[in-house]
Amino acid sequence: MDIDPRQYENIAIKDNDIHNIVLSYLVHNCYKETVESFVACTGMKQPLDHLEDMEKRQRIFHFALEGNALKAIELTEQLAPDLLDKNKALHFDLLSLHFVELICSKKCTEALEFAQTKLTPFGKVQKYVEKLEDFMALLAYEEPEKSPMFHLLSLEYRQHVADSLNRAVLAHANLPSYSAVERLIQQTTLVRQCLNQELGKDGLTQFSLKDFLKS
Repeated sequence: MDIDPRQYENIAIKDNDIHNIVLSYLVHNCYKETVESFVACTGMKQPLDHLEDMEKRQRIFHFALEGNALKAIELTEQLAPDLLDKNKALHFDLLSLHFVELICSKKCTEALEFAQTKLTPFGKVQKYVEKLEDFMALLAYEEPEKSPMFHLLSLEYRQHVADSLNRAVLAHANLPSYSAVERLIQQTTLVRQCLNQELGKDGLTQFSLKDFLKS
């Protein structure tokens, strides 16, 4: 048994709620120009300080995504001075991005020196040891992109770190670290999974977000 999609039609949704959800996503992901156009088209009001901070977050996000981690760290320390001191895991990930860029640029001696001064101190904490070993192992390969740790050089890894940094900066400013649409999807998925568990195998079919979006 599954929910009849026709029942959705009985749920009234206000345009303003939809606008707020869309705006939340755009602000969260630093789409500044799109936010300005969307606000102008819908007549919504958006505080100017949000736009200013969004531009700063956008620069930080793109520097991290491009692998320019030192610049991302510099700008983060300006926008959120104590963030990286408190979030050591994020700081490690950002430093590791710079290490990877040095490796990719074939600057192995510089990469080793950087690792010894900036990354090795993290090895005193057990949870960083395995990741540190993986990064250091890249030095042993002439073609690190073909090593077992190739994923550390990928765009997906940089995207993961950039997303984590963006969420951390938002949380530091006492703003939601996830956009409204992400939280709605998380909540919907969790509720459907709980219903599956409570109703058992004869209850609701296994919820698939991918299938739901196609319906």
